[in-house]
Amino acid sequence: MSVNVVLCGVGGQGTVLASKIMAKAAMNKGYKVMSAETIGMAQRGGSVFSFLRIGDDVESPMIAKGSADVILGFEPGETVRMLPYLKEGGAVIANTRAVKPTTSTLSGAHYEGADMVEYLQKNVESLTVVDGDKACKELGSAKVLNVVLLGAAVRTGKLGLSEDDIREAMKESVKEKFIPLNLKAFDYAE
Repeated sequence: MSVNVVLCGVGGQGTVLASKIMAKAAMNKGYKVMSAETIGMAQRGGSVFSFLRIGDDVESPMIAKGSADVILGFEPGETVRMLPYLKEGGAVIANTRAVKPTTSTLSGAHYEGADMVEYLQKNVESLTVVDGDKACKELGSAKVLNVVLLGAAVRTGKLGLSEDDIREAMKESVKEKFIPLNLKAFDYAE
């Protein structure tokens, strides 16, 4: 197995934890895993992305443009920005909720997530769109967006990891008191 995953969003959305859960699941199966994260200015609203590579032939954590099997997009504009990394036939899982970037707020520029989702719908063959706001409202917590998206990504079949692989890794990576909610979020489907 060889899988390249790009996770992208903004600070506070849980991209790093989602990456760690996938890495743990892959390591539990005996796969070689490498990852790299860019989290500067990520405390709230700053751009965040992680590269996660799984497979025996992995020699570097960096993913070349045009070679990602999956892009897990927590924020629509960030998802569009990372599209050059997607390989032909790759899958994109995208959250619909936009987080207006600081630069847009300061300049007064208009930014709508719906515009970005529309762009993705026109330009990505294998796209799963998740209404993260709806999911989090129904689940009763905004902190499970990352696990909702992770569940959608696993169900594409492109990660090479099963739902049980992720559930087990989640139990090892999340505080015990949050496991039931996270398992419910992982199984969420619209």
